[in-house]
Amino acid sequence: MPELQETLGSVLASRYLANAARVYELAAPLSNFQFWKKPFRYGNSFGHLVLHLTGNLNYYIGAQIANTGYVRDRPREFNDPNPPLKEEALQRLHETIAMVIATVGKQSPEDWSADYHAVGANCNNRLDMIIQCAAHMQHHIGQMIYLVSEWQRQSAAE
Repeated sequence: MPELQETLGSVLASRYLANAARVYELAAPLSNFQFWKKPFRYGNSFGHLVLHLTGNLNYYIGAQIANTGYVRDRPREFNDPNPPLKEEALQRLHETIAMVIATVGKQSPEDWSADYHAVGANCNNRLDMIIQCAAHMQHHIGQMIYLVSEWQRQSAAE
């Protein structure tokens, strides 16, 4: 079974790295203004989605599995009146992804099936939560693609 353990850790780490790389790629052409400004009257800014993903991973994986002590302020993820600069928000995400990958790498076969309970979680074990967080990240990457497309459209129209 060690092959399965290695494969599982490798696949999950690769998925999180790929997700993060896509976020950085999408964020690259955005100015700090575009990163934090919503191009529509509704929804979220790209930057607030980055804060949300960072908070989500730090809470569900960091606090609940890695015991980091992270305390989440979910509402602030979406409406921080004084958000950090784009580079700082992306650096925080980078550090969070590193924590996720380190946590994944430390899981034993028994750890994957360990009971998991957290506010807002709908799963029974650690593996399920780690997979759900990766899927959640991909969901928001889809929104980020749409936001970047709109900023590009607005820039071309000017």
